[in-house]
Amino acid sequence: MVTADMSDHTPTQNNDNAPFDVFIIGGGINGCGIARDAVGRGLSVGLAEQDDLASATSSASTKLFHGGLRYLEQFEFRLVRESLREREILLRAMPHISWPMRFVMPYHPDMRFASTAKLARLLNVVMPWLKGRRPAWLLRLGLFIYDHLGGRKILPGTKTIDLKHDPRGAPLADRFATAFEYSDCWVEDSRLVVLNARDAAQRGATIMTRSMVTDATTKDGLWQITIRTKHSGQTSIVCAKTLINAAGPWVADLCNKVNPKDRSASLRLVRGSHIITRQLYAHDRAYFLQGTDGRIIFTIPYEQHYTLVGTTDVQHEDTSHAPACSPEEEQYLLDFVSGYFRTSVTSADVVARFSGVRPLYDDGATSVSATTRDYVLQLDKSHGAPMLNIFGGKITTYRKLAESVLSEIAPNHPDMAGPWTAGAALPGGDFPVDGFTDLVAEFNARYPFMNPEIIRRMTRNYGTALPDILQDAQGIEALGQHFGAGIFAAELAWSHKHEFTQSADDFLWRRTKLGLQVTADERRAIDAYFTTFLSTPQVA
Repeated sequence: MVTADMSDHTPTQNNDNAPFDVFIIGGGINGCGIARDAVGRGLSVGLAEQDDLASATSSASTKLFHGGLRYLEQFEFRLVRESLREREILLRAMPHISWPMRFVMPYHPDMRFASTAKLARLLNVVMPWLKGRRPAWLLRLGLFIYDHLGGRKILPGTKTIDLKHDPRGAPLADRFATAFEYSDCWVEDSRLVVLNARDAAQRGATIMTRSMVTDATTKDGLWQITIRTKHSGQTSIVCAKTLINAAGPWVADLCNKVNPKDRSASLRLVRGSHIITRQLYAHDRAYFLQGTDGRIIFTIPYEQHYTLVGTTDVQHEDTSHAPACSPEEEQYLLDFVSGYFRTSVTSADVVARFSGVRPLYDDGATSVSATTRDYVLQLDKSHGAPMLNIFGGKITTYRKLAESVLSEIAPNHPDMAGPWTAGAALPGGDFPVDGFTDLVAEFNARYPFMNPEIIRRMTRNYGTALPDILQDAQGIEALGQHFGAGIFAAELAWSHKHEFTQSADDFLWRRTKLGLQVTADERRAIDAYFTTFLSTPQVA
C-alpha cells in the first residue's frame, strides 16, 4: 500500500526526475480534490501545502453540504442547482463523514430580506407594499424550488411545522408559531480534505505538507517550482507541465509573485467566524435563523455535547493576519441566537471559537454578503506553460470544481482520461448511505472490549477502514498508550502514516474534533508522542 508518511522530507521528482503533469499549490479542499481527480485520470500529480492539510479555510466552514438556499435571492440558480445535485453524489461517496440533516426555519412576519439581495430589489419594484419583508408564501415557494431544482432522490422534502405543538418549538421564543423544515447534509470538512489527499496518495500522487512554494518560474515550457520544507528548511526544485494555483486566501499573492505586473487577480477576503457553545437543545435538528439585518445564521448539533453557531461575514483585509473571531462577532452571534431562543445565550456558554477566510471572487458587489460564492477559473498561458488560478468556490461544489479545472487544462494533456469521481467512494466510505448504524454494530461485535462511544466516533472518522487501525486486537492493551478521550497510540501511529498527521493540533482539530475533550496535559503528551515518532526512523 502507498503510505502517506511525509515527515520532514525533501520533495522528490516524479518518475526519475520526469516532470509532473500537474503541480498543485494548496492543500485545502480544492487542491486535494483536484489532486485526487487528476491522478485518477492517469496524470502524474504533485501537491504542496505550506502548513497542514485543511489548516485554513477548509477546516473553518459551517460544515455543510448545502445548496445555498439564500443564494436563490441573488438569482445564482446555476450554483444552487449544481450544489443540490452534488449533495447526494457526495453523500453516497462518504456516508461515514457526511449524513442528512434537517433544518428548521422559524417564521415571523417581520422577517426581512437583506437590502442587497437582487430579489429584494425586484420585489421593491413589483410589490412595494411588502417593504422588504419576506412573506411566508414566498419562503415556501423558495423551498419548493430548492426541493426540486437539483433532482433530489435521497433527502426528504420540505414540510411545515406547528411550533406550538412540535418539540422543535420548545427552545424557541413564544412569538414563533410556524416553521418550515427542509433537508441539507452535514460533512466533516477537514476530514473530507484528508480523505481526498489520502486517496490521491494511494493512487500515486505526491502530497507534500508543510512545504512552502517560494518561487515558480518557467523554463523550456515547464514550470520550475522551488519548495522549502518547513521542518528542515531544505529547498528543492520540481518541474511540472501545468501549475494549478489553489492557494485559497493566498491565490492572489501567488499570482502577483509569479507575475508582478499582472493585477487582474480579483479577490475579496471575507472572514467567517463561528462559536461552539454548550448544548442549547436536546433534539437533532439544526435551526436556520434569519436576522433583522437580512443575514442568516445556523445553530447545529455538534459533536454530541455542543452546538455550533455561525457564521459571520466580515471583510478581512490582510492574509498576514490570522483570522480570529472578534469580540464583536461573538456578541453578534450571541445576540442573534438569543433573539430566537427562550433562554439567552451568553459568553459563559461559549466553549470554543474558530474563524476562517473565504477567498471569494470579487464581482463588484456592494456588500460582503452579496458577493458571489460561485467559483471562477482563470487559465493563464502567458508564461510559456499553463497556470490555472482558482477564485472562490464552496465545499459542496469541490468535486465539480475539480472536474472543471481538468476540463480547462485538458488540451495540454491529451492522453488524460475522463471524469470518474461521481461514483467513487472516498476511503472508508464503501458502504450503503443508510448503513452507518449497521457498521457500528458490526464493529461493536468485533471489538467488544472497546467503549461503544469510541467505536462510534472512530467509525465516523474511518468508516470501513477502522479495522486497518484496530487490526485483530483482542484487548485494549493491544492499542498501546491511552492519551485520554479514547485516543490510543495505534490510532495516532496510523494517522501519521496514512493521513499526514504530525502534531497534536493536526489530530485533535483537523483529523478529529477531540480538542474539545482533551486536557492541556493530554494535548502535550500527544505532541510529545508525535515529536518522538517523527524523529524515529520508521520501517516501511
